Amino acid sequence: MYHIMEHASRMECRLALEDGTIVKGYSFGANAEEGVCGEVVFNTAMCGYQEALTDPSYAGQILIMTATQMGNYGVNPEDVESAEPQVAGFVIRERSRMVSNYRADNDLGTWLANCGIPAIEGVDTRALVRKIRLTGALRGVIATGSELSDEALVQMAVDSPEMSGQDLASTKTCESQHEWSDSLGEWNMHEACGEERFKVAAIDCGAKHNIYRHLTSVGCDIISLPNTVTAEDIRALDPDGLFVSNGPGDPAAVESTVSLLKAVAGEIPTFGICLGHQMLALALGAETYKLKFGHRGANQPVRDVETGVVEITSQNHGFCVDEDSLLKVDCVVTHRHLNDDTVAGFRHQSKPIMGVQYHPEASPGPHDSAYLFERFIEMMKSSKFAVSE
Repeated sequence: MYHIMEHASRMECRLALEDGTIVKGYSFGANAEEGVCGEVVFNTAMCGYQEALTDPSYAGQILIMTATQMGNYGVNPEDVESAEPQVAGFVIRERSRMVSNYRADNDLGTWLANCGIPAIEGVDTRALVRKIRLTGALRGVIATGSELSDEALVQMAVDSPEMSGQDLASTKTCESQHEWSDSLGEWNMHEACGEERFKVAAIDCGAKHNIYRHLTSVGCDIISLPNTVTAEDIRALDPDGLFVSNGPGDPAAVESTVSLLKAVAGEIPTFGICLGHQMLALALGAETYKLKFGHRGANQPVRDVETGVVEITSQNHGFCVDEDSLLKVDCVVTHRHLNDDTVAGFRHQSKPIMGVQYHPEASPGPHDSAYLFERFIEMMKSSKFAVSE
């Protein structure tokens, strides 16, 4: 346990929104005198700030956490979902002045500052969330100091690119093909899946580490691939299955990956999560659209349409698959978000393809949906059996 040392005077920090709103607070991350732009979104989870900050799906976004205090358990190298924080900026109500977790090797503010991420505290985050729920996600700028005027910051927000149309996934993919072997280890909650292993080609659009850990733990040998691979590259690997990862930005803008999925759709059992789910739907001929303010949190209710079971899920997305267009391409809805009845999962009726909009690997969040990784294994087993016949 240790206390965070404060400087004699705290630096002013501002968050400016495209609608003219100016929110003032104090900096506790990196300096950003020239301002950093991003889409301002919120996450309703009570904890898991480190996992959220390192989730590549937050690239290009300024993240608000609605829980009133962050940083109380510090940061550590075990609870990251990528090599570094991925957010454009971080907004909280209050930062804990005391770190109390035996695994912590740093405090939240120092870690963000070292990683170049601006952060603001002392903000009424719940008022900000009410605004976003009414107006929809807003572009914003987070800036330290007073070098830029309020008016200049607002204009920066107005001039910044909208999330629709941005291919951010291609900026977060891996650089080259590599194997992944890290499993859940002592945290494994999956039942024994037998000794059979399955070779899975994983298209990395900004994959969270915990997704690959789950896949490895249920029996997959993962070959992670950049999202620039071709259908020929995948066929040359002769995999038992294809996985399409989560990632940031507009799924319709990741044209090369959607085209790839069109070329291989149905050839091998395929499972997509979040952005992967959306791109699979697009490849099959469905459409996607932007949600008003998205689903981000660790307590989102989803109902399995086929079993009636309700799962509490972890989610992080701002786009969604259009149901009417999905039903026209021989697909069925398998899961629904109970808050707004949007599509949360689908499968193809004749091809071995399935996807879910939410995050069955959680991190943070509940484990209600971890069975989906085992369902992917069963899909690959069924396909192998069909081929052998």
